[in-house]
Amino acid sequence: MNNTIVVGMGEALWDMLPEGKKIGGAPANFAYHVSQFGLDSRVVSAVGEDELGVEILKNFHEKKLNCMIETVPYPTGTVQVELDRNGVPCYDIREGVAWDNIPFTPALEGLARQTRAVCFGSLAQRSVVSRETINRFLDVMPDGEGQYKIFDINLRQGFYTKEIICGSMRKCNILKINDEELVTISRMFGYPGIDLQDKCWILLAKYNLRMLILTCGVNGSYVFTPGEVSFVETPKVEVADTVGAGDSFTAAFVASILRGLPVNEAHRLAVATSAFVCTQNGAMPVLPARLTEGLTTE
Repeated sequence: MNNTIVVGMGEALWDMLPEGKKIGGAPANFAYHVSQFGLDSRVVSAVGEDELGVEILKNFHEKKLNCMIETVPYPTGTVQVELDRNGVPCYDIREGVAWDNIPFTPALEGLARQTRAVCFGSLAQRSVVSRETINRFLDVMPDGEGQYKIFDINLRQGFYTKEIICGSMRKCNILKINDEELVTISRMFGYPGIDLQDKCWILLAKYNLRMLILTCGVNGSYVFTPGEVSFVETPKVEVADTVGAGDSFTAAFVASILRGLPVNEAHRLAVATSAFVCTQNGAMPVLPARLTEGLTTE
């Protein structure tokens, strides 16, 4: 297990929140939580030659978060985030920024060859440079029984196309999607009329996926695998904000699967982790030992 590297790949940015700025981007959230479960993780992204970029690198260093982040001649990404009265974020994502321009380097190719699991999304594929880098990484990464390529769809603003979604579904072996995204994708693919579970079975079969994770907010979550489905209810908690909760879910689930836990146990731990993150401000709280201790021991 010691040579298991888990990669979060894509956007690194600042969320400009009403109360100030916080480091954001699913890849860092994912990689940080994976590392809390005792696995060797990396964030792959790019920042600008500016103070915001320097600050991101410093922050990751302080969090002991390993990264392969290139500095490129574009501004570091920022997102204006407004929270509605339920604490749910709405985003305005700046374009033409550093993480749109992640280069495919020899070092990144070397990392891909050692990667056991990678999590990538649709947002970081909005520009051709980063999209090609992500696809090359996925192609170089080994294929095999214990290798996981997790496509965590994140449909933000208009930053996705049917072509990008289809391409990513073909390259991944685990799809993570929420109920709203599933409705959008179903319309795009032309099967809007059937229930959510049937849509999941169709996608699982069509793209030959090992697993499909469907999260439905307060209505629980499902993990579909060929032949069976796991359902776990969402615990009722006092929500501080939901930023990063989905990324912590994915991280706990992947860490559990890599440690050899059955799908249902991995699913339960993922739900508990995500629920805890909802009770905390920000996307990267320190997780309590009750969540991590079962996995961090070799």
